[in-house]
Amino acid sequence: MIGTSPQAHKCRCTPNENWWKNGIIYQVYPRSFKDSNNDGNGDLAGVIDKLPYLKSTGVDCVWLSPIMKSPQVDAGYDISDYYAIDKMYGNMNDFKELIGKAHELGLKIMLDFVPNHTSDQHRWFKESEKGNAKFKDFYVWRNAKKKGSPPNNWLSVFGGSAWQWSKKRKQFYLHQFAKEQPDLNFRNPAVRDEMKKVLVYYLDLGVDAFRIDAVKFLFEDEQFRDEPRSSDPNATPASHAYLDHIYTNNLPETFALLSEWRQLVDEYSETQGGPSRILVSEVYDDLYNTLQYYGTPERIGVHFTFNFFFITNLKQDISRAHDIARIVYTWQNALPAGKVTNWVIGNHDNHRVPTRLGAKNIDGFNMLLLLLPGVAVTYNGEEFGQDDGDVPFEQGKDPAAKDRATFNLLSRDFERTPMQWDDSTNAGFNEGAKPWLPVSQNYKELNLASQLNEKKLSHYQIYRRLARLRRDEPVRNGTTDVWAVSDDVIILKRSAGGRHIILAFKLGWNGNDEKEEVYIPSMCEKEAIVLLKSVGSSYKIGSIINPQNFLLNPHESIVLEIMTT
Repeated sequence: MIGTSPQAHKCRCTPNENWWKNGIIYQVYPRSFKDSNNDGNGDLAGVIDKLPYLKSTGVDCVWLSPIMKSPQVDAGYDISDYYAIDKMYGNMNDFKELIGKAHELGLKIMLDFVPNHTSDQHRWFKESEKGNAKFKDFYVWRNAKKKGSPPNNWLSVFGGSAWQWSKKRKQFYLHQFAKEQPDLNFRNPAVRDEMKKVLVYYLDLGVDAFRIDAVKFLFEDEQFRDEPRSSDPNATPASHAYLDHIYTNNLPETFALLSEWRQLVDEYSETQGGPSRILVSEVYDDLYNTLQYYGTPERIGVHFTFNFFFITNLKQDISRAHDIARIVYTWQNALPAGKVTNWVIGNHDNHRVPTRLGAKNIDGFNMLLLLLPGVAVTYNGEEFGQDDGDVPFEQGKDPAAKDRATFNLLSRDFERTPMQWDDSTNAGFNEGAKPWLPVSQNYKELNLASQLNEKKLSHYQIYRRLARLRRDEPVRNGTTDVWAVSDDVIILKRSAGGRHIILAFKLGWNGNDEKEEVYIPSMCEKEAIVLLKSVGSSYKIGSIINPQNFLLNPHESIVLEIMTT
């Protein structure tokens, strides 16, 4: 048990063999990143313009949320043509230019790959709905039950039935998300072949990595059995959480399909030479199901699956330091041998880190993220502490939050507001056109430009220094220990060759505003150098402190170096 008498938890770490194994993946939400033509929407030209910034920040890979042609019912996750770039973002030549310039700078490109469903405007669906023999079984169609009711009780992630009636075809089709997002039928070999062609097309363009969206939904029960009631007492009958999704999530066929895709990507990498191309899966689930996507000794899985447990299991009003420690050692010790770990603290589907975990804690959580072993994933704006924006219901775009009563609870628009580059018009997002989502009202005070001075400590400068520190041996390949030395203080230690890099972070979540005496467990040394500190910390970088007895204020974090013989 982790508590005031801590016990270290050893974590298995994997040597850094390829570009991604200790890399920083930076998620760009293109529509909100940079609007180069002043039409209110971010675009690929805007991303190209900011590539030197991303390189100087210290990231290794730029992950683009969906940019393929789409009616934008669900922010591009409803694709109508896998081989075209949505005109909102530019065209295929722009994308090729982006890949080329990124590679010139030594940056990799990760693309969002959305295979579970298409848009109902996709040619495949239109032909399938008409009954065209070639495409008839490209989607999941079922007859109605008696009296015209849906085939079973399956529910959409966005609420309500997962079945939509087609007047043209006189059948129901499955949509596990919006009704405009019909599910593809991966039991059809022709569909599997088409998706492999999509992967190869973008591999040929030079894409280095794919983030596979909504992967656990790829297959459904062949018998279309009703799903049982979940154990969630607060779920309403129309909500996705009302059912236990044993017939629509994580089916064995899904893992077999991922093995096929992994083999395709590995063979492509081997044939082409150079750095590995990788597959990453997006799975929100429990620990057991999430880790299944890494594969087993009998079958190969993806290169890694996103570790969302800092997002799903931490709440600043109820969580404590031992919850952070438990997430780290539970994940690391459950990780299959030889697999590469990863850590995610924010993304486009969840409230931003300062909003969710406390604005004063952004430095501490960035330190935690970037000092842990393996892959670190950063959502655009987290590097300088951007928080959620203000979006009135009338300006909301998220299909998951169309009801005014639940908008504030369900909408993902707040974390998708435009990037706050500077204090000029529209935070430097564009030259004055109305943005697709409103710019946050605090952009005059909170923006990147105000933190670019390298001589002044800021959230952004702390992030840059952490990115450089990641390249040092203890953080690249060292052993990992984690402790909660109190309810409010987390300690992380990375060690290699007698050098120890240590994070001490007081969360400030327990309501106690007093300073706390802190010590570093399992070390006898009396001197430590302060390498880095959070904004507002009273410690001086380069100063010497006693690691056996020092003070931390609420929300304060420091990075120490200790040398042992």
